[in-house]
Amino acid sequence: MVLNKLNSKKGFTLIELMIVVVIIGILAALAIPRFMTASTRAKQSEAKQLLKQVYTMQHSYRQANATYGDGGVTAASNGSFPQIGVEIMNSALYTYVMVSAANTFTCTATANLDDDATNDVWTVNQLGTLTNTTNDAAA
Repeated sequence: MVLNKLNSKKGFTLIELMIVVVIIGILAALAIPRFMTASTRAKQSEAKQLLKQVYTMQHSYRQANATYGDGGVTAASNGSFPQIGVEIMNSALYTYVMVSAANTFTCTATANLDDDATNDVWTVNQLGTLTNTTNDAAA
């Protein structure tokens, strides 16, 4: 019995290829939004870490001077809060604003992480309360 090589079929049909494309499209539709949310949450770690540093340095400054630092300063100058020794990198995603008095301070971090209408806003105060007042990752 001789096998006919011309009748042997190799490869995929157009229907099989279209099914694979549809499956990949469905997987991408599910994965991309989750990736974007995870990416935005990772960017939020900058604000959390820097605001925790501000809280720690403010308490160190208050121990030495009986008042919180940068009294009356409402914006980071030259990328830092020099009185309390906090440096803000030039590549920072957030804008940091601090308002302080003798017994209180509030530092706010604001950024638009995913180019929509919602800003991501974090605050820390003299009690160490770190609050995400507007969450750009959830919007």
